[in-house]
Amino acid sequence: MTSSPDQSLDAGTMVGDPLATVVAFDFASKQAPVIGVHEAAAAMERGNYVWIDVDLSRAEEARALLAGLGLCSAEIVEDALTRDDATQLARYDDYLHVVLAGCRLNGKAFDLERVDAIFGERYLLTLRRGQPAFMKEVRRHYRNDFVRFATTPSFLMYELWDHLIDDYLSVHHAFEDRVEQVQRALVGEVDEAVFQEASELSSDLLQLRKVLLPARAVLTELSTRKSAFVSEATQPFLGNMVGTIERVLQDVLVDRDILSDSLNNYMSMVAHRTNKVMGKLTVVSVIFLPLTFLCGVYGMNFEVLPELKLEWGYYGFWALAGVIVLGLIAFMRRIKLL
Repeated sequence: MTSSPDQSLDAGTMVGDPLATVVAFDFASKQAPVIGVHEAAAAMERGNYVWIDVDLSRAEEARALLAGLGLCSAEIVEDALTRDDATQLARYDDYLHVVLAGCRLNGKAFDLERVDAIFGERYLLTLRRGQPAFMKEVRRHYRNDFVRFATTPSFLMYELWDHLIDDYLSVHHAFEDRVEQVQRALVGEVDEAVFQEASELSSDLLQLRKVLLPARAVLTELSTRKSAFVSEATQPFLGNMVGTIERVLQDVLVDRDILSDSLNNYMSMVAHRTNKVMGKLTVVSVIFLPLTFLCGVYGMNFEVLPELKLEWGYYGFWALAGVIVLGLIAFMRRIKLL
């Protein structure tokens, strides 16, 4: 596919949903035309830095294209097609392989979106399945940043991580809103569905933390360890992103603590109400227990029960019951059960 020099990558990917899109960066003239895949090798020979973006949704076609380009090993391609979506870093003699795990909100939860980025001396090769959300943002903004700020090819690494972290922040903000909703739902009349929501939210926060931890480790290594594929000018900016991920990790832990504390507070309130009810039932039980005993005694079927023959026996029974009840009430008030 060929196009005019002023055509952006985002526009190029929208036309016919191509298998691969190639951008040739010229840092001297600040030109970044979209070119055909067959022109990539010639562009690299001319000294351009080439970004080749390949969609792995059509697996067999993608395998054939990548085998023809010969820019990465077949194992990397197979990993990109079959392995889990987990951020990781691998160093090779001729390139750097970074796996990025983006997040896409799917209802209240999120799905992971894997993007493999292979950084070579003269090229960046990105392998993706479909249209990851953060890659759309990269394609939308890379051109302006290239013209205004870029001095080395490492700006593309910055672009990828910058929008990936924005992706994480967006997901985390959505989870924060859910935490607030659960907090409000645990006040007043409580629907039992809130407990299911709290359980799912706690699991989602834990899953987000598992995504952030390897991302922090990879970004820390990229920002501190010297590499031929990451410029020293870019490393401080990557180091600042490590701090951002650290803050998100801390906020995730705080959100889980808030969620846990909210549930614990609600359960404490329920326990308090239950204790008050049980205290009232205990008072009733204490009062009626001796009365039940008296009823049991005089309800027996023995032929000889002297009190049954007494003329005042019925009234005596009620008098005794009244004395017992009043005595128990006075006793329980004294020990502050009433």
